Amino acid sequence: MPVTHHRTRPMQGRDPHEPVRTATPLELLFDLAFVVGFGVAGEQGAHLIAEGHAAAGVIGFAFSMFAICWAWINFSWFASAFDTDDWFYRVTTMVQMIGVVVLALGLPEMFESVVEGERVHNEVMVAGYVVMRLAMLVQWLRAARQAPEYRATCLAYARTLVLAQIGWVILAVAPVSVPVFFVAGALLGAAEMAGPWLAERFRTEGPGQRSTPWHAHHIAERYGLLAIITLGEGVIGTVATLSAVVHDSGWTLDAALVAFAGTALTFGLWWTYYLTPHAEMLHRHRERSFAWGYGSIVVFGALAGVGAGLHVAAYYLEGHSHVGAVGTVLAVAVPVLVFVLADYTLFGFLSRSFDGLHLLLVVGTTVVLAAAVAAAAAGAPMAWALLLVMLAPVVSVVGYEVRGHRHVARLLAQEPSGRSAGEAAAE
Repeated sequence: MPVTHHRTRPMQGRDPHEPVRTATPLELLFDLAFVVGFGVAGEQGAHLIAEGHAAAGVIGFAFSMFAICWAWINFSWFASAFDTDDWFYRVTTMVQMIGVVVLALGLPEMFESVVEGERVHNEVMVAGYVVMRLAMLVQWLRAARQAPEYRATCLAYARTLVLAQIGWVILAVAPVSVPVFFVAGALLGAAEMAGPWLAERFRTEGPGQRSTPWHAHHIAERYGLLAIITLGEGVIGTVATLSAVVHDSGWTLDAALVAFAGTALTFGLWWTYYLTPHAEMLHRHRERSFAWGYGSIVVFGALAGVGAGLHVAAYYLEGHSHVGAVGTVLAVAVPVLVFVLADYTLFGFLSRSFDGLHLLLVVGTTVVLAAAVAAAAAGAPMAWALLLVMLAPVVSVVGYEVRGHRHVARLLAQEPSGRSAGEAAAE
Protein backbone atom coordinates (compact mmCIF):
# COMPACT_ATOMS: atom_id res chain seq x y z
CA MET A 1 0.00 0.00 0.00
CA PRO A 2 1.49 3.39 -0.94
CA VAL A 3 2.48 5.78 1.84
CA THR A 4 0.19 8.82 1.87
CA HIS A 5 1.88 10.82 4.62
CA HIS A 6 5.39 12.06 5.38
CA ARG A 7 5.72 11.50 9.12
CA THR A 8 9.22 10.53 10.22
CA ARG A 9 10.22 6.92 9.63
CA PRO A 10 13.30 5.06 10.86
CA MET A 11 16.29 5.49 8.56
CA GLN A 12 17.19 1.81 8.44
CA GLY A 13 18.70 1.53 4.96
CA ARG A 14 17.10 0.63 1.64
CA ASP A 15 17.16 -2.77 -0.02
CA PRO A 16 20.05 -2.64 -2.56
CA HIS A 17 18.07 -5.09 -4.74
CA GLU A 18 14.74 -3.31 -4.45
CA PRO A 19 12.78 -3.83 -7.70
CA VAL A 20 11.84 -0.87 -9.89
CA ARG A 21 13.91 1.62 -7.88
CA THR A 22 13.88 4.94 -9.75
CA ALA A 23 14.74 8.57 -9.07
CA THR A 24 12.21 10.32 -6.84
CA PRO A 25 10.53 13.68 -7.52
CA LEU A 26 12.56 15.14 -4.64
CA GLU A 27 15.81 14.02 -6.26
CA LEU A 28 14.76 15.58 -9.56
CA LEU A 29 13.95 18.83 -7.75
CA PHE A 30 17.31 18.67 -5.98
CA ASP A 31 19.06 18.35 -9.35
CA LEU A 32 17.45 21.57 -10.56
CA ALA A 33 19.50 23.50 -8.01
CA PHE A 34 22.61 22.28 -9.80
CA VAL A 35 21.42 23.73 -13.09
CA VAL A 36 22.26 27.13 -11.60
CA GLY A 37 25.75 26.01 -10.63
CA PHE A 38 26.54 24.48 -14.02
CA GLY A 39 25.14 27.52 -15.80
CA VAL A 40 27.17 30.05 -13.81
CA ALA A 41 30.38 27.99 -14.04
CA GLY A 42 29.99 27.59 -17.82
CA GLU A 43 29.20 31.25 -18.35
CA GLN A 44 32.09 32.47 -16.21
CA GLY A 45 34.59 30.07 -17.77
CA ALA A 46 33.48 30.95 -21.30
CA HIS A 47 33.65 34.68 -20.55
CA LEU A 48 37.23 34.46 -19.30
CA ILE A 49 38.31 32.36 -22.28
CA ALA A 50 36.67 34.79 -24.68
CA GLU A 51 38.46 37.66 -22.90
CA GLY A 52 41.81 35.97 -23.48
CA HIS A 53 42.24 34.56 -19.95
CA ALA A 54 42.15 30.92 -21.02
CA ALA A 55 44.26 29.54 -18.17
CA ALA A 56 42.22 31.31 -15.48
CA GLY A 57 38.99 30.26 -17.17
CA VAL A 58 39.97 26.60 -17.33
CA ILE A 59 41.33 26.49 -13.77
CA GLY A 60 38.30 28.25 -12.33
CA PHE A 61 35.94 26.04 -14.32
CA ALA A 62 37.68 22.82 -13.22
CA PHE A 63 37.58 23.91 -9.57
CA SER A 64 33.91 24.85 -9.87
CA MET A 65 32.97 21.56 -11.50
CA PHE A 66 34.69 19.54 -8.79
CA ALA A 67 32.91 21.50 -6.06
CA ILE A 68 29.51 21.19 -7.73
CA CYS A 69 29.82 17.52 -8.67
CA TRP A 70 31.25 16.51 -5.30
CA ALA A 71 28.32 18.13 -3.49
CA TRP A 72 25.90 16.26 -5.76
CA ILE A 73 27.69 12.93 -5.33
CA ASN A 74 27.58 13.12 -1.54
CA PHE A 75 23.84 13.56 -1.48
CA SER A 76 23.01 11.11 -4.27
CA TRP A 77 24.86 8.09 -2.85
CA PHE A 78 23.45 8.76 0.62
CA ALA A 79 19.94 9.05 -0.82
CA SER A 80 20.35 5.80 -2.73
CA ALA A 81 21.14 4.03 0.53
CA PHE A 82 19.00 5.78 3.17
CA ASP A 83 16.21 7.83 1.56
CA THR A 84 13.11 7.85 3.78
CA ASP A 85 11.20 10.68 2.05
CA ASP A 86 9.74 11.81 5.36
CA TRP A 87 9.32 15.47 6.32
CA PHE A 88 12.67 15.70 8.10
CA TYR A 89 14.53 14.18 5.16
CA ARG A 90 12.78 16.59 2.81
CA VAL A 91 13.66 19.63 4.92
CA THR A 92 17.35 18.69 5.17
CA THR A 93 17.37 18.21 1.38
CA MET A 94 15.92 21.70 0.96
CA VAL A 95 18.70 23.08 3.17
CA GLN A 96 21.26 21.44 0.89
CA MET A 97 19.59 23.04 -2.13
CA ILE A 98 19.97 26.42 -0.45
CA GLY A 99 23.65 25.67 0.02
CA VAL A 100 24.00 24.86 -3.70
CA VAL A 101 22.46 28.23 -4.61
CA VAL A 102 24.85 30.03 -2.24
CA LEU A 103 27.75 28.13 -3.80
CA ALA A 104 26.65 29.25 -7.27
CA LEU A 105 26.41 32.87 -6.11
CA GLY A 106 30.04 32.70 -5.02
CA LEU A 107 31.38 31.44 -8.36
CA PRO A 108 31.77 34.84 -10.11
CA GLU A 109 33.89 36.22 -7.27
CA MET A 110 36.08 33.12 -7.36
CA PHE A 111 36.62 33.36 -11.13
CA GLU A 112 37.48 37.05 -10.90
CA SER A 113 40.01 36.45 -8.13
CA VAL A 114 41.75 33.75 -10.19
CA VAL A 115 42.21 36.29 -12.99
CA GLU A 116 43.67 38.85 -10.59
CA GLY A 117 46.10 36.20 -9.38
CA GLU A 118 46.71 37.44 -5.85
CA ARG A 119 44.36 35.35 -3.75
CA VAL A 120 41.43 33.04 -4.47
CA HIS A 121 38.22 34.39 -2.96
CA ASN A 122 35.98 31.42 -2.40
CA GLU A 123 34.49 32.52 0.91
CA VAL A 124 30.91 32.54 -0.42
CA MET A 125 31.42 29.14 -2.03
CA VAL A 126 32.66 27.73 1.27
CA ALA A 127 29.67 29.30 3.06
CA GLY A 128 27.41 27.40 0.70
CA TYR A 129 29.35 24.23 1.40
CA VAL A 130 29.01 24.77 5.15
CA VAL A 131 25.24 24.91 4.75
CA MET A 132 25.24 21.74 2.66
CA ARG A 133 27.63 19.91 4.95
CA LEU A 134 25.70 20.70 8.12
CA ALA A 135 22.58 19.22 6.57
CA MET A 136 24.52 16.21 5.30
CA LEU A 137 26.12 15.73 8.72
CA VAL A 138 22.68 15.59 10.31
CA GLN A 139 21.65 12.95 7.79
CA TRP A 140 24.69 10.75 8.43
CA LEU A 141 24.27 11.02 12.21
CA ARG A 142 20.60 10.16 11.87
CA ALA A 143 21.47 7.06 9.83
CA ALA A 144 24.14 6.08 12.38
CA ARG A 145 21.61 6.29 15.21
CA GLN A 146 18.66 4.62 13.50
CA ALA A 147 20.49 1.92 11.51
CA PRO A 148 22.81 0.12 13.98
CA GLU A 149 24.17 -2.29 11.36
CA TYR A 150 25.62 0.70 9.47
CA ARG A 151 26.60 2.80 12.49
CA ALA A 152 30.40 2.61 12.24
CA THR A 153 30.34 3.18 8.48
CA CYS A 154 28.06 6.21 8.80
CA LEU A 155 30.19 7.71 11.56
CA ALA A 156 33.28 7.29 9.39
CA TYR A 157 31.56 9.31 6.67
CA ALA A 158 30.58 11.96 9.22
CA ARG A 159 34.12 12.31 10.57
CA THR A 160 35.58 12.76 7.09
CA LEU A 161 32.93 15.33 6.26
CA VAL A 162 33.66 17.43 9.36
CA LEU A 163 37.45 17.29 9.05
CA ALA A 164 37.42 18.15 5.36
CA GLN A 165 35.04 21.05 5.88
CA ILE A 166 37.23 22.47 8.64
CA GLY A 167 40.12 22.32 6.18
CA TRP A 168 38.16 24.20 3.48
CA VAL A 169 37.14 26.91 5.96
CA ILE A 170 40.75 27.40 7.03
CA LEU A 171 41.89 27.54 3.41
CA ALA A 172 39.17 30.08 2.58
CA VAL A 173 40.38 32.56 5.21
CA ALA A 174 44.12 31.89 4.94
CA PRO A 175 46.06 34.60 3.06
CA VAL A 176 47.71 32.25 0.55
CA SER A 177 48.63 32.80 -3.08
CA VAL A 178 46.68 31.29 -5.97
CA PRO A 179 49.20 28.44 -6.61
CA VAL A 180 49.34 27.54 -2.92
CA PHE A 181 45.55 27.60 -2.73
CA PHE A 182 45.07 25.12 -5.55
CA VAL A 183 47.82 22.80 -4.33
CA ALA A 184 46.28 22.76 -0.85
CA GLY A 185 42.82 22.45 -2.40
CA ALA A 186 43.91 19.43 -4.43
CA LEU A 187 45.21 17.76 -1.26
CA LEU A 188 41.99 18.54 0.60
CA GLY A 189 39.91 17.24 -2.26
CA ALA A 190 41.92 14.02 -2.38
CA ALA A 191 41.54 13.56 1.37
CA GLU A 192 37.81 14.19 1.19
CA MET A 193 37.40 11.67 -1.63
CA ALA A 194 39.49 9.11 0.25
CA GLY A 195 37.15 9.25 3.25
CA PRO A 196 34.21 7.37 1.70
CA TRP A 197 36.57 4.85 0.13
CA LEU A 198 38.16 4.12 3.50
CA ALA A 199 34.77 3.97 5.21
CA GLU A 200 33.47 1.39 2.73
CA ARG A 201 36.64 -0.64 2.17
CA PHE A 202 38.45 -1.00 5.48
CA ARG A 203 35.83 -2.53 7.73
CA THR A 204 35.84 -5.32 10.23
CA GLU A 205 33.01 -7.79 10.49
CA GLY A 206 31.85 -6.32 13.78
CA PRO A 207 28.57 -4.53 14.55
CA GLY A 208 27.82 -1.45 12.49
CA GLN A 209 30.38 -2.25 9.81
CA ARG A 210 28.11 -3.08 6.89
CA SER A 211 28.63 -1.24 3.60
CA THR A 212 26.02 1.37 2.75
CA PRO A 213 23.13 -0.27 0.83
CA TRP A 214 23.10 1.85 -2.33
CA HIS A 215 21.09 0.63 -5.30
CA ALA A 216 23.03 0.06 -8.55
CA HIS A 217 20.22 0.77 -10.99
CA HIS A 218 19.06 3.79 -9.01
CA ILE A 219 22.52 5.36 -8.79
CA ALA A 220 23.20 4.73 -12.49
CA GLU A 221 19.95 6.48 -13.34
CA ARG A 222 20.89 9.41 -11.08
CA TYR A 223 24.24 9.80 -12.84
CA GLY A 224 22.56 9.62 -16.23
CA LEU A 225 20.11 12.34 -15.25
CA LEU A 226 22.94 14.60 -14.12
CA ALA A 227 24.68 14.02 -17.45
CA ILE A 228 21.51 15.18 -19.20
CA ILE A 229 21.39 18.28 -17.01
CA THR A 230 24.97 19.21 -17.86
CA LEU A 231 24.24 18.77 -21.56
CA GLY A 232 20.99 20.67 -21.37
CA GLU A 233 22.55 23.62 -19.60
CA GLY A 234 25.02 23.96 -22.45
CA VAL A 235 22.19 24.10 -24.97
CA ILE A 236 20.27 26.66 -22.94
CA GLY A 237 23.29 28.89 -22.47
CA THR A 238 24.24 28.71 -26.14
CA VAL A 239 20.74 29.57 -27.30
CA ALA A 240 20.58 32.47 -24.85
CA THR A 241 23.87 33.87 -26.14
CA LEU A 242 23.00 33.30 -29.81
CA SER A 243 19.73 35.12 -29.28
CA ALA A 244 21.73 38.29 -28.63
CA VAL A 245 23.52 37.82 -31.96
CA VAL A 246 20.24 37.27 -33.81
CA HIS A 247 18.66 40.26 -32.08
CA ASP A 248 21.45 42.59 -33.20
CA SER A 249 22.23 41.25 -36.67
CA GLY A 250 19.42 38.89 -37.57
CA TRP A 251 19.89 35.28 -38.58
CA THR A 252 23.12 34.56 -40.40
CA LEU A 253 24.40 31.32 -41.86
CA ASP A 254 27.13 31.13 -39.21
CA ALA A 255 24.61 31.58 -36.38
CA ALA A 256 22.41 28.85 -37.85
CA LEU A 257 25.37 26.50 -38.24
CA VAL A 258 26.52 27.04 -34.64
CA ALA A 259 22.98 26.38 -33.38
CA PHE A 260 22.73 23.21 -35.46
CA ALA A 261 26.22 21.98 -34.61
CA GLY A 262 25.71 22.63 -30.90
CA THR A 263 22.39 20.77 -30.78
CA ALA A 264 23.62 17.83 -32.86
CA LEU A 265 26.84 17.61 -30.83
CA THR A 266 24.84 17.54 -27.60
CA PHE A 267 22.64 14.77 -28.98
CA GLY A 268 25.66 12.75 -30.08
CA LEU A 269 27.30 13.05 -26.66
CA TRP A 270 24.07 11.96 -24.98
CA TRP A 271 23.88 8.91 -27.26
CA THR A 272 27.50 8.05 -26.56
CA TYR A 273 27.06 8.28 -22.77
CA TYR A 274 24.18 5.83 -22.81
CA LEU A 275 26.01 3.22 -24.89
CA THR A 276 27.49 1.78 -21.68
CA PRO A 277 25.11 -0.37 -19.56
CA HIS A 278 26.22 1.31 -16.33
CA ALA A 279 23.42 -0.07 -14.16
CA GLU A 280 23.88 -3.71 -15.09
CA MET A 281 27.66 -3.55 -14.69
CA LEU A 282 27.41 -1.83 -11.28
CA HIS A 283 24.84 -4.37 -10.16
CA ARG A 284 27.24 -7.19 -10.96
CA HIS A 285 30.38 -5.46 -9.67
CA ARG A 286 29.60 -3.20 -6.73
CA GLU A 287 33.28 -3.19 -5.79
CA ARG A 288 34.01 -1.11 -8.91
CA SER A 289 31.70 1.71 -7.90
CA PHE A 290 34.37 4.12 -6.62
CA ALA A 291 36.39 4.23 -9.84
CA TRP A 292 33.20 4.75 -11.81
CA GLY A 293 31.60 7.20 -9.40
CA TYR A 294 34.66 9.41 -8.98
CA GLY A 295 35.75 9.12 -12.60
CA SER A 296 32.35 10.39 -13.67
CA ILE A 297 33.33 13.80 -12.29
CA VAL A 298 35.61 14.10 -15.31
CA VAL A 299 32.74 13.06 -17.58
CA PHE A 300 30.40 15.68 -16.10
CA GLY A 301 33.09 18.34 -16.25
CA ALA A 302 33.77 17.56 -19.90
CA LEU A 303 30.08 17.66 -20.82
CA ALA A 304 29.67 21.00 -19.08
CA GLY A 305 32.90 22.11 -20.75
CA VAL A 306 31.36 21.45 -24.16
CA GLY A 307 28.55 23.82 -23.21
CA ALA A 308 31.07 26.43 -22.09
CA GLY A 309 32.93 25.99 -25.39
CA LEU A 310 29.71 26.60 -27.29
CA HIS A 311 29.34 29.80 -25.25
CA VAL A 312 32.77 30.83 -26.51
CA ALA A 313 31.63 30.15 -30.08
CA ALA A 314 28.61 32.37 -29.57
CA TYR A 315 30.83 35.15 -28.17
CA TYR A 316 32.99 34.79 -31.28
CA LEU A 317 29.99 35.32 -33.57
CA GLU A 318 28.88 38.26 -31.47
CA GLY A 319 32.27 39.91 -31.98
CA HIS A 320 32.97 40.02 -28.24
CA SER A 321 35.83 37.52 -28.20
CA HIS A 322 39.58 37.98 -28.16
CA VAL A 323 40.03 34.35 -29.20
CA GLY A 324 40.45 33.52 -32.87
CA ALA A 325 38.75 30.78 -34.85
CA VAL A 326 41.30 28.14 -33.85
CA GLY A 327 41.01 28.94 -30.15
CA THR A 328 37.22 28.92 -30.41
CA VAL A 329 37.16 25.49 -32.06
CA LEU A 330 39.62 24.20 -29.47
CA ALA A 331 37.30 25.42 -26.70
CA VAL A 332 34.72 22.90 -27.96
CA ALA A 333 36.97 20.15 -29.32
CA VAL A 334 39.11 19.69 -26.20
CA PRO A 335 36.23 18.93 -23.79
CA VAL A 336 34.71 16.61 -26.41
CA LEU A 337 37.98 14.66 -26.53
CA VAL A 338 38.21 14.61 -22.72
CA PHE A 339 34.67 13.22 -22.54
CA VAL A 340 35.40 10.46 -25.06
CA LEU A 341 38.63 9.44 -23.30
CA ALA A 342 36.96 9.46 -19.88
CA ASP A 343 33.92 7.56 -21.14
CA TYR A 344 35.99 4.74 -22.66
CA THR A 345 38.26 4.64 -19.61
CA LEU A 346 35.28 4.22 -17.27
CA PHE A 347 33.91 1.47 -19.48
CA GLY A 348 37.24 -0.30 -19.11
CA PHE A 349 37.12 0.08 -15.32
CA LEU A 350 33.58 -1.28 -15.12
CA SER A 351 34.00 -4.17 -17.54
CA ARG A 352 37.67 -5.05 -16.86
CA SER A 353 37.94 -5.68 -20.59
CA PHE A 354 39.69 -4.27 -23.65
CA ASP A 355 38.39 -4.27 -27.19
CA GLY A 356 40.62 -3.20 -30.06
CA LEU A 357 37.61 -1.55 -31.63
CA HIS A 358 37.52 0.94 -28.75
CA LEU A 359 41.07 2.03 -29.45
CA LEU A 360 40.20 2.43 -33.10
CA LEU A 361 37.14 4.54 -32.26
CA VAL A 362 39.16 6.78 -29.93
CA VAL A 363 41.77 7.30 -32.64
CA GLY A 364 39.04 8.02 -35.17
CA THR A 365 37.45 10.57 -32.85
CA THR A 366 40.81 12.25 -32.30
CA VAL A 367 41.39 12.45 -36.06
CA VAL A 368 38.00 14.10 -36.60
CA LEU A 369 38.66 16.68 -33.87
CA ALA A 370 42.17 17.36 -35.18
CA ALA A 371 40.71 17.87 -38.66
CA ALA A 372 38.29 20.44 -37.24
CA VAL A 373 41.12 22.41 -35.63
CA ALA A 374 43.26 22.10 -38.77
CA ALA A 375 40.37 23.39 -40.88
CA ALA A 376 40.05 26.45 -38.68
CA ALA A 377 43.81 27.00 -38.83
CA ALA A 378 43.67 26.77 -42.64
CA GLY A 379 41.15 29.61 -42.76
CA ALA A 380 37.82 27.76 -42.79
CA PRO A 381 35.00 29.66 -41.07
CA MET A 382 34.67 28.78 -37.40
CA ALA A 383 31.06 27.64 -37.79
CA TRP A 384 31.98 25.18 -40.54
CA ALA A 385 34.82 23.78 -38.40
CA LEU A 386 32.29 23.17 -35.63
CA LEU A 387 30.39 20.93 -38.02
CA LEU A 388 33.43 18.67 -38.03
CA VAL A 389 33.53 18.72 -34.21
CA MET A 390 29.88 17.71 -34.31
CA LEU A 391 30.86 14.50 -36.10
CA ALA A 392 33.21 13.35 -33.31
CA PRO A 393 30.63 11.44 -31.22
CA VAL A 394 29.20 9.96 -34.43
CA VAL A 395 32.34 7.83 -34.66
CA SER A 396 31.48 6.05 -31.40
CA VAL A 397 27.77 5.81 -32.15
CA VAL A 398 28.29 4.22 -35.55
CA GLY A 399 31.07 1.95 -34.27
CA TYR A 400 28.84 0.69 -31.47
CA GLU A 401 25.72 0.19 -33.58
CA VAL A 402 27.63 -1.64 -36.32
CA ARG A 403 29.89 -3.85 -34.21
CA GLY A 404 30.60 -2.65 -30.68
CA HIS A 405 27.22 -3.78 -29.31
CA ARG A 406 28.34 -7.38 -29.80
CA HIS A 407 31.27 -6.84 -27.42
CA VAL A 408 28.95 -5.46 -24.75
CA ALA A 409 26.48 -8.31 -25.27
CA ARG A 410 29.27 -10.86 -24.84
CA LEU A 411 30.41 -9.21 -21.61
CA LEU A 412 26.91 -9.31 -20.16
CA ALA A 413 26.39 -12.92 -21.26
CA GLN A 414 29.68 -14.16 -19.78
CA GLU A 415 28.95 -13.03 -16.21
CA PRO A 416 26.33 -14.00 -13.64
CA SER A 417 23.24 -11.80 -13.64
CA GLY A 418 23.73 -10.55 -10.10
CA ARG A 419 24.25 -11.43 -6.48
CA SER A 420 21.95 -11.87 -3.57
CA ALA A 421 21.41 -9.17 -1.02
CA GLY A 422 23.38 -11.21 1.49
CA GLU A 423 26.36 -11.48 -0.82
CA ALA A 424 26.26 -7.77 -1.55
CA ALA A 425 26.10 -6.92 2.13
CA ALA A 426 29.06 -9.16 2.88
CA GLU A 427 31.37 -7.32 0.45
